[in-house]
Amino acid sequence: MSGVLFLAHRVPFPPDRGDKIRSHHILKALSNLGPVYVGCLADTAAERAGEMELARVSTSYCMPARTKPLALAGLEALCSGKPVSLKAFEHRELARWVRFMLATTDIDTVYVFSGQMGQYVPKDWTGRLVVDLVDVDSAKFEAYSAEKPMPMRWVNAREARLLRAEETRLAARATHTLLVSDAEAALLASRLPAGVKANISALGNGIDATTFNPGRVRTHPALVEGAANIVFTGQMDYPPNVEAALRMIDCIMPRVLASMPEARLHIVGRSPAPELVARDGVCRSRVWGEVPDVRPFLSGADLVLAPLSIARGVQNKVLEAMAMARPVVLTTAAATGVPGVDGTHFAVADTDQEIASRALGLLSDRERASRMGTAARDIVVEQRSWRAMLEPLPAIVGRPRDRNRRRHAA
Repeated sequence: MSGVLFLAHRVPFPPDRGDKIRSHHILKALSNLGPVYVGCLADTAAERAGEMELARVSTSYCMPARTKPLALAGLEALCSGKPVSLKAFEHRELARWVRFMLATTDIDTVYVFSGQMGQYVPKDWTGRLVVDLVDVDSAKFEAYSAEKPMPMRWVNAREARLLRAEETRLAARATHTLLVSDAEAALLASRLPAGVKANISALGNGIDATTFNPGRVRTHPALVEGAANIVFTGQMDYPPNVEAALRMIDCIMPRVLASMPEARLHIVGRSPAPELVARDGVCRSRVWGEVPDVRPFLSGADLVLAPLSIARGVQNKVLEAMAMARPVVLTTAAATGVPGVDGTHFAVADTDQEIASRALGLLSDRERASRMGTAARDIVVEQRSWRAMLEPLPAIVGRPRDRNRRRHAA
């Protein structure tokens, strides 16, 4: 049968960050429908170590290392009039492989995961094209530009403008354009120029509730019982996460500590930004950096915070915490696309004082916090399994379900 060419900006192994969790599960689901040929870029040694897993799930693959410095990508972007995001993920070897595969292999569908990879689809491709933008990157850079001083304000505004043009180009060309939530799908549709026709829909993120199960994980020994442990997880060089973590240390924890001096904040995630590392220990905070597994920290959390002011798409960190039956306090932005009701499945607050107040309320009422955590797990198990969320995928790529064909990695 005809195959699917799957193009991802990062190796979907290991599934240890938001975008890779989504690409990982989509790739596995596609591999059950027929032959899948995978083109992706490897950033780190851990990603290169995922080659064996990639070989198992694909019929053939190309996985060159992404070594271009961001400064060089920025210079190339200025010279070419293209977004930095596209230049950063431009790779000649991968482009040659894509052209070769489309010319020599029975492929009828190209699945582009993340807008950076749309540049690899040849202009003369006439088969099915699925573009999974995940979220609206141009809107994210617009938000950055509104907050940053010059010259980053100009840099981010330029990136936003050029990415918006690229999103428009891809949406107009694609058979299906996918976003992670109905809200993101509506946002993209609202940003397209008049007269541009696009088939836009949502394909939501799921959660592996078997892996994220509090009954199967031991609490990290550093999270001392009775200490009012507050946890925040994520990729800690990602600007919205850095901003949220700094906000917790500088603005929210002082308010919490004024009423609950035994509280501790644990910031857990790889590659913490220098300004975060410099605040390790401030206001009873601990910046852990990369850990083998975030689940022991979630297991021991009395409360999980997600005070994000910029949050595109559905926050995997929130779904993971809910699956671990933890009470979560999050902003309106971070709650977008998350199933549940404020006050029952999570607590929504936006100002520093509101966040601190709702956090203290849950930390001081363990019974109410436990009920919220139980309700949170119940709703994500019921509504957000990956199997349920990817139910529309076979129709999107024009495949019968679960062919389970045997694959041969090359």
